[in-house]
Amino acid sequence: MGSGLFFFVVGPSGSGKDTLIEGAKAALGPTGRYVFARRAITRPADAGGEAHEALSVDQFDAVLAQGGFLIHWEAHGLKYGLRATLLDDMAAGRHVIANGSRAMVAALAERVPHLVVVEITAPEAVLAERLKGRGREGAENIAARLERKVPPFPESVTVIQVPNDSTPRAGIEKFVAALVAQTARLRLVRMAIETGRRNVAFLARGNTVVAAPDYLGPGRVDLIGEGRSIRAEVALVGDALLPSDAVGLSSEAFGALGLPEGAELVLTRTPVPESRAALRRKIQGATLDEGAYAQVVGDIVEGRYPDSEVAGFLVAADRSLSDDEVLALAKVRAKFASRITWDEPMVVDKHSMGGIPGSRITMIVVPIVAAHGLAIPKTSSRAITSAAGTADAMETLARVDLDSAEVRRTVERARGCIAWNGRLSHSALDDVMNAITRPLGLDSTRWSVASILSKKLAAGSTHVVIDLPFGARARVKGAGEAHEMARLFEQVGAGLGLTVEAIPTDGSAPIGRGIGPALEVRDVLWVLEDHSEAPPDLKEKALFFASRILAWDPAVGPDRARARAEELLASGAARAALERIVEAQGRWSEPVRPARLTHTVTAQNDGQVSDIDGFAVAGIARLAGAPLDKGAGIDLKARVGDVVRAGDPLFVIHASTAADLEAAAGAALAFDGYGIMMDGKAFRRINPER
Repeated sequence: MGSGLFFFVVGPSGSGKDTLIEGAKAALGPTGRYVFARRAITRPADAGGEAHEALSVDQFDAVLAQGGFLIHWEAHGLKYGLRATLLDDMAAGRHVIANGSRAMVAALAERVPHLVVVEITAPEAVLAERLKGRGREGAENIAARLERKVPPFPESVTVIQVPNDSTPRAGIEKFVAALVAQTARLRLVRMAIETGRRNVAFLARGNTVVAAPDYLGPGRVDLIGEGRSIRAEVALVGDALLPSDAVGLSSEAFGALGLPEGAELVLTRTPVPESRAALRRKIQGATLDEGAYAQVVGDIVEGRYPDSEVAGFLVAADRSLSDDEVLALAKVRAKFASRITWDEPMVVDKHSMGGIPGSRITMIVVPIVAAHGLAIPKTSSRAITSAAGTADAMETLARVDLDSAEVRRTVERARGCIAWNGRLSHSALDDVMNAITRPLGLDSTRWSVASILSKKLAAGSTHVVIDLPFGARARVKGAGEAHEMARLFEQVGAGLGLTVEAIPTDGSAPIGRGIGPALEVRDVLWVLEDHSEAPPDLKEKALFFASRILAWDPAVGPDRARARAEELLASGAARAALERIVEAQGRWSEPVRPARLTHTVTAQNDGQVSDIDGFAVAGIARLAGAPLDKGAGIDLKARVGDVVRAGDPLFVIHASTAADLEAAAGAALAFDGYGIMMDGKAFRRINPER
């Protein structure tokens, strides 16, 4: 039989320790599993207060001299002691509950194998009223008690708090529940199961320590041991897969907890979030303030809600967020971010709402701005549904998985960076939210405003330009929506203390020729090197946004900004700046080139290209292997407005494997994404439903 636990109950005068212990004795004593220690005190037996072992000073000292006390202390002119025989009770597997002094926690921790400190708490006003009701002390003494400073608990000791601020019955129920929960000790087992971002705890259906089926459902449990804890959902397995006194953790959860197999863990239900009322109000359509969002978001980040409730909250937020709520959310999200600070008068940034294939202007804008001398620590995402994100494209040249210190060093050396935001923890909320919103197809633009600006604040930006491409197949569908988003971006930015300029742009067709990481970088280098095949639309859009950023520099201003951007590009200064950034981030020995296997998709009839479905061509590029295969993608040969004849190339598919090339070519045969007009009549392959 394993050792029992030693519950050392501490708390200020008036917290009600004696009442709670007596209540627990009535409830748990009959089980035979708990021992309620009587303190030896140099106080007469009929002196009132707790039932104790009355000893004279001489008797107390004699017991002490014989080693009869486990611990002893003095307080209020009296001597207190707990008998050493309590160790025998623990060795027999019984749990000891003792009223004690906070000052003795460190000493007791060295003498008992499994110590749990139970701290009874109550608001100061409640403590004062209880002390006054005893009639033993005057107001001055009561005030002195309440102001008394207490030492912190040793970090290695398990401490649980039990609030006793209501009725005695309610306090006893909480106290008993806390004791029982702590006695549910389970042995840790690592399960050879991977569950992704979800922490999963496995229990055998016939577990002999806890009633395993009772923990099934949407709620979470907390597993605590040796000063570490993890929150998880519960799944049941057959009794043959786990010992009856064990809890298994998925590989990811086991690694996150960081304890060895065989460690003892306490399993408790995750407390009901205090923010649930606010979350439910939002689900019902109410407006929340910053304080309410701070509570809800905090509990979501800590894993207190099941995914179903978070999904309900996000669906409600997708339906309605007021301007004030967007600002409140941005402020709250920023508080959960790991923030970078800069010793710079101006830190600039650029962001695009995305959705336009090939629009890799960031890799041109950042070098232009860095060549001018402004600090531009650009952090970008990887592709989610597109053929390439900025981080994917930059990764064909250099490392992008930089941490905060590496971002800082890169910007100090090169004045700019183009890094992946995944290692920077700019928003602890995103991992949780994205795992839920993406399967549900939620894409609230107003929620995105809060998310994007909170990350810019976390990155230390002071001035941000936002590209808002709109079009039938873009993320933002129309000009009206784009202008409304621009207003909201600038208003919320001002509320955060940022200077934000948001600009609607044409998102009706792809930008540039390449779609896929290596092909898009090829276009970027063509622009930076003034190559004859540099896509003019990519160059123009990059110069436009670079000049909007340079206009913030008082030494340049709006009138000279365009000329300055053109000068930095034409002179080769921007190309040299990209080289410095690549070198600082960690250049690859060989850059990634476009994949060598190709298939050309040709026009089926004569006419003029009237439109290109960017969603469709990006989908073909993904089938070819992009963005994971950075050499895969599409090279557009015909652009909107071009006149083509039957058999002329529309685009070339690049892939690294024959299977990927065949899959992409098959998709292009069904629908190539091109609309071609001839004599007022549109020709297009069948557009499958999607």
